[in-house]
Amino acid sequence: MQRIVQRLSSLQRLLRPLALTFVGIVLLSLGVAYFFIFMYRTATLPPIFSFITLQFMPLWARGLVFAVLGLMALAVGIWQLSGVVVIPLNTQVDTSGELVLAYQRDQTPPRMTVLSGGAGLLITASLGRSVQRLTCITPVQDPVEYYYRASSLFNFENVVFVVPTPEPYEVFVELDDGQRFNVKHNIAHDERLAERHVVNIYIGDEQGPIITPLPVTQVALDAVASADVIVFGPGSLYESILPNLLIPDLRAAIRRSKACKIYICSLMTEPGMTTGYGVGDHVRQIVRFGGFTPDYVLVNTPRIDAEVRRIYAAAGQTPVLLTPEEYEETAVSTTDRLTTRDILIEGAKVIEADLATAVVQLTASLDHPGEGRTVRVLRHDPEKLATAILEVWKRR
Repeated sequence: MQRIVQRLSSLQRLLRPLALTFVGIVLLSLGVAYFFIFMYRTATLPPIFSFITLQFMPLWARGLVFAVLGLMALAVGIWQLSGVVVIPLNTQVDTSGELVLAYQRDQTPPRMTVLSGGAGLLITASLGRSVQRLTCITPVQDPVEYYYRASSLFNFENVVFVVPTPEPYEVFVELDDGQRFNVKHNIAHDERLAERHVVNIYIGDEQGPIITPLPVTQVALDAVASADVIVFGPGSLYESILPNLLIPDLRAAIRRSKACKIYICSLMTEPGMTTGYGVGDHVRQIVRFGGFTPDYVLVNTPRIDAEVRRIYAAAGQTPVLLTPEEYEETAVSTTDRLTTRDILIEGAKVIEADLATAVVQLTASLDHPGEGRTVRVLRHDPEKLATAILEVWKRR
């Protein structure tokens, strides 16, 4: 009840204009009613009008029905208005002249659901302290125990990890040369496959897709249905993001959801999987296998240290960049003096931002496996990513 009162209180400054609007609607309704009375008395109307105006009911019953419907419509309208109302920040200024006032949208923290895997879920888990609830749906092929252990290790706040299916299923990809591999094969580190790329992905085995219906957990469906924001990534396109979109019921729930859908594009290509991919190629695979277009795509701006570039180039990886050839630019005029431009790919609005940080990572030496070595790698920055996602939510 307190939340309802708090939300409706945002309409205090609109009481007068709302009252005038209500009076205007009443007067307009009376005018329409008198017009219909005149038409009934002077003209012959089709029988359908008799049914629409409930002529088969007593006068008091007609009045009651229309009054109830009117009150319901009014209540719904006021409730929806209270969710989008803007409130002036400065209440001391004189508003009698032509002034441009600053406004603040009445916001409540969103309920967020993330579909990713591995480090991607751990990165976005930092959003837990900024949202009402953060539900992380793990990839269908991963055991959830890993995420539970990670959650307890990092002491995440307000974060829940759930599985999409009662038990894990194997996910396979088919490369452009016809070879099929389990996504756990670590294709990106197989030098023999470095020049290949994925052409298909499915849940099943080396023989082909599974033909029996895939069960889905109710908790995963509820997380999607109740979400205000659904985030895809960060993470490997074929290992972390697309696998869950292969589950029919979960995919259908995501397509039905009216939540703001945000895709976090990969920083680098993956040898043997996304070789040669640009931003548009990543988005098109989500459209192909998910059956929907993300509302927004977050892309890291190409500010990458030369040393880091050389390290990735030696591994056959290149930055995933936005190229002019793969997007359309739509100009939207907002005022007589201001024009904003939105970059669109497959209907998804692309937002470029600084999302990554180069970090030093300890890894095994290729020449001496028993020894460790430090290398600089590029990773999505949790704080930068959280800021970008919340900014997208606010500007939606």
